[in-house]
Amino acid sequence: MRLNPLAEALFGDERFTTSRERVPVVSVAVTAAELGLPNGGTFDAIVARAAERGLQLCPLELAPHLRLALLDQPEGAIGRPVTEHRAPPGSLTVASAPLCDDEAVPKGFYLRRIEGELWLRGYQSWSGHVWSGEDTFVFVSGGLRRR
Repeated sequence: MRLNPLAEALFGDERFTTSRERVPVVSVAVTAAELGLPNGGTFDAIVARAAERGLQLCPLELAPHLRLALLDQPEGAIGRPVTEHRAPPGSLTVASAPLCDDEAVPKGFYLRRIEGELWLRGYQSWSGHVWSGEDTFVFVSGGLRRR
């Protein structure tokens, strides 16, 4: 698994914590359009639509576990222009609460496969950013179940 510098920054942040307890979760991948936002929306709007369907934010620590579990993620778009200020085609953004409101601090993780290599990448965003209707997010369904 490869990491970008923003993912490394998230792992190195003292606010990134992991649970000692094993908690089973059911994750669901859904596009903004599937949530009723065909033209996309802000992260808060996407999260609100997901909540209407019983989906919740993922714990930030879930992203590395998903990366290790999703070994068959399809290849991202090869030969397409580099995306800037938007989610890359084929990526899965793990919907989680940011560590803080500071725009300089990475907001979360996304999963991607590039030329056969699996990536866990951190990303930066601001609250007014409009995500595309085609962007795919991972949420938790039914909440976290404690054993």
